[in-house]
Amino acid sequence: MAATLDDDVPVSVLPVIDAMPALRAAQCQVRRLSGGLTNMNYRVDTETASYVLRISPPGTDLLAIDRANEHHNSVRADAVGVGAPVVDWVPEHSALLVGFIAGRTFDDTTFTEPGMIPRVARAVRRLHGADRFLHDFDMFALQRRYLDIVQSRGFRLPDGYLDLAPQVQRIRAACSVRPVPTVPCNNDLLAANFIDDGTDVRIIDYEYSGNNDPYFELGNIWSECHLDDAGLAELLMHYDGRLLRSHVARARLLGLMSQYGWTLWGSIQASTSALDFDFWGWAMEKYERAVETFASPDLDRLIDDVQRED
Repeated sequence: MAATLDDDVPVSVLPVIDAMPALRAAQCQVRRLSGGLTNMNYRVDTETASYVLRISPPGTDLLAIDRANEHHNSVRADAVGVGAPVVDWVPEHSALLVGFIAGRTFDDTTFTEPGMIPRVARAVRRLHGADRFLHDFDMFALQRRYLDIVQSRGFRLPDGYLDLAPQVQRIRAACSVRPVPTVPCNNDLLAANFIDDGTDVRIIDYEYSGNNDPYFELGNIWSECHLDDAGLAELLMHYDGRLLRSHVARARLLGLMSQYGWTLWGSIQASTSALDFDFWGWAMEKYERAVETFASPDLDRLIDDVQRED
């Protein structure tokens, strides 16, 4: 192996590259990629191909990340042509090598471009049609797990967070009245996890992936990508083929649970991560949006609508 590292790439990357069969004999140029709130991400260019190398720091088990699950599900997303090609996985280094997808990475404004939301809906449907993922994902259960960690370790908890527990139980009960079959989901679809390769919209990063209610996925897009109500309705129309009030309500309620649950993810990261990022500010942005919906008269209507038969 002969690797050239950019100045901001640590030499600790070298043994990871050497452990990758696809890279160990290649001439490599390695540079740091921006973005990502958990892993260290690098672009690796060889004479014949380009890759993304994701190296996970220790301690991500607190965040309920299972790297074997991530690898398994990344392979299944690749198999239906929506994820990045999976090249190598080296568990002892917590390192995943995937093919680099050339294209335009989304930001929130991308969703406002004409014709973009239908393309996103098609990509999500393709992912949801993959073979079953390794494990299940349930934000109601994950939120309780995160809460146990935050409370047992004395991490910061937003004012009034526990007071919302009865409303969470109402939402869970209402969503259970007309359950929806689970499908393979990414579960963390912020804008930067979408790439337009010029032909299709691709979906990357499967750290939190698992079989889940598809309307959590759609509500998570609504929340993370800051879609307005019309944007969510368009997304659901193209996903379902028609607009159903119960599914709009389901996506909104599960999007609300996304905000409420990921708030605690931010608290854990604020207390444990070595990354230079304002995780508490990130968490509070989620929480303040959640509180606004919890306090809104819309909540009762959404709880009624999610139980209706369209």
